[in-house]
Amino acid sequence: MIGVGFSGITLMNQDRTNQQASSLIGKMLSVKGRNQSNKEIEVRFGSSEEQYDLPLQPLLSREKSTKTASENISFRVFVATWNVGGKSPDSKLNLDDILQVREESDIYVLGFQEIVPLNAGNVLVIEDNEPAVKWLTLINRSLNKANYVPLRGSRSIGSPGGSLVFPKTSLRKASKALRTENKRKLKSCNCPIGLERKNSKEFCFRCPQSQTNENDISSEDDEDGPNGPSSANSIKYSLVASKQMVGIFLTVWMRKELVQYVSHLRISCIGRGILGCLGNKGCISVSMLFHKTTLCFLCSHLASGEKEGDELRRNSDVIEILRNTQFPRICKTSNSRVPEKILHHDRVIWLGDLNYRIALSYSDTGKLLKEKAWDTLYNNDQLKIEREAGRVFKGWKEGKIYFAPTYKYSLNSDIYAGETVETKSKRRTPAWCDRILWRGSEIYQLSYERKESRFSDHRPVCATFWVSVEAMEDGSKRR
Repeated sequence: MIGVGFSGITLMNQDRTNQQASSLIGKMLSVKGRNQSNKEIEVRFGSSEEQYDLPLQPLLSREKSTKTASENISFRVFVATWNVGGKSPDSKLNLDDILQVREESDIYVLGFQEIVPLNAGNVLVIEDNEPAVKWLTLINRSLNKANYVPLRGSRSIGSPGGSLVFPKTSLRKASKALRTENKRKLKSCNCPIGLERKNSKEFCFRCPQSQTNENDISSEDDEDGPNGPSSANSIKYSLVASKQMVGIFLTVWMRKELVQYVSHLRISCIGRGILGCLGNKGCISVSMLFHKTTLCFLCSHLASGEKEGDELRRNSDVIEILRNTQFPRICKTSNSRVPEKILHHDRVIWLGDLNYRIALSYSDTGKLLKEKAWDTLYNNDQLKIEREAGRVFKGWKEGKIYFAPTYKYSLNSDIYAGETVETKSKRRTPAWCDRILWRGSEIYQLSYERKESRFSDHRPVCATFWVSVEAMEDGSKRR
């Protein structure tokens, strides 16, 4: 058993400065600039395994996207993953720090795992949607702070002290209330009519609204028409997509004025749990065309276990998710460049509880944690080992990790499970289970860190990116 010195390790972000001085890869840089309101800002570049020639101009504006000479636009994208351990949130949980609301992004991609207990009832019978509604409510409160509009169905709009009462409503209705556009419009083709014959390889023919099927129906599908003006005119960020599969929950939000440039929205779910097909483990993927660039966001919960060889099961999950995820075609032309497979997208971001462990004993890991030997620990990280061996995530990138392992903590504490006599039965070797990776060009990582909520036995992990997309021609709004 590891002594109390092991339990003194909590957030190792405080030690990042020392690690940056000693590490030869992934050094952090600091760049100062001024945004359009002349307020001084500071951007910390997230470290990564490669050095990136980051464009300076987009970094100097956080309020609006930046158009470059090449007709590309750069957007700030915030990504977070969090295994919440089967706990449903209460109204006192504040997500402002996790969502970094003081440094606003253009797009928010938030993935959760175990939003419900992974018991037989949720896996085999019917999934519980109430926690998903609660998470949407909390996200909405943080992102739309000043313009916060409670979801329809709430019994109370909250007291002057800031408390929140969760709405008694379905996930479908809650999602509809947080959208500014009818989801059927986002599913439709927005390819400009005038370019059909000019360049059929780059743009598909204008096609009618797509037929819904089991692959692209998400929990919030709306067949009743657009929302009323009360919600659409009041919120700053609009919900673009949300989907639950048992305990996995993926939700995408955008600045309201950007939603008009989203089309070809499709969602796919792959179960990799019990019998290799049930949804207690697996992946939710969201595909969209944003301006003229295809984006894909994936949230997964891979096979658990810390026995030798369990990493191969996780590798298999990744391979099967990539192989079996199929987005339905919603454009008539065979020359459409809207992709049907994950790897065919221009930009892809994968987040989730990937469950890869540190390939050391509990005792050895504890000693290295006490010594704060992060490089040695990271060199024994299974995901790093498997990627470098070419067995999984070939061609993907991940920022260098400068934070302490995010799993497994005793509830409501900064102590890893197993450090005390009371928690010995729940002992797990600390590991970086929660990860964010990406592939594609024109993606630049700005930060990669963990947050310090004690809500579950995992710590949330967040990353911010500048993502460049090919702009639509002036005046060519989505139809």
